[in-house]
Amino acid sequence: MLNQSELGRSEMERLIGSDKVEGTSVYGADRNRIGSIERVMIDKVSGRVSYAVLGFGGFLGLGNDHYPLPWQSLKYDTELGGYVTGITANALEGAPKYAERSDWNWGDDAAMRGVNAYYGVPFA
Repeated sequence: MLNQSELGRSEMERLIGSDKVEGTSVYGADRNRIGSIERVMIDKVSGRVSYAVLGFGGFLGLGNDHYPLPWQSLKYDTELGGYVTGITANALEGAPKYAERSDWNWGDDAAMRGVNAYYGVPFA
């Protein structure tokens, strides 16, 4: 079992804990901050991260809309200290989303295909 200092060192390489991903800023193609990751969705069978849920809009975290982003649509940028996606905040306005007081049906393959198509990522 790794102690905290070993865990911190190991996360500087290829792996990172989900608690460090949640809250990380997401930047658009124009490198402007568009929101932050609220959670990651992990495929139970493969163990791979499939989606990140981006919180966007609202004020001080209240009234945020939630945008499922295919994990492949995000790239980590060490200079920004966050993830970059290929769209801007304006383009995000038309993306598939759900409101703070509703829920997303993660089992709806048609909806998930729509999300992936929106971001130009193949549906697996």
